[in-house]
Amino acid sequence: MKLVIAVIQDKDSNRLSNALVREGFRATKLASTGGFLRAGNTTFMIGIEDERVHEVLHVISANCKVRDQLVTPVSPMGGSTDSYIPFPVEVQIGGAAVFVLPVERFEHF
Repeated sequence: MKLVIAVIQDKDSNRLSNALVREGFRATKLASTGGFLRAGNTTFMIGIEDERVHEVLHVISANCKVRDQLVTPVSPMGGSTDSYIPFPVEVQIGGAAVFVLPVERFEHF
């Protein structure tokens, strides 16, 4: 058995949740916050049999898309902010960060 942890952008949360249910996967959804953009994310925890890991990864990749977004960098710490003029920078956001972990034991009460 494996535990799949997928951290995705909030914009993809409902689409992924519906796709997981449609494909027969059960998941726990947690609200989370990213450290880089300090934006809302959703973390899915999915317990799955070893032989079905590739199926759940396919569902995640099909429903979580990378996007380009303009962000304004945070002002530098410590230095003079008088001369600092932040310009928006285009970065890629979204997609999914997925961790697949072995499960030593599973109990359901």
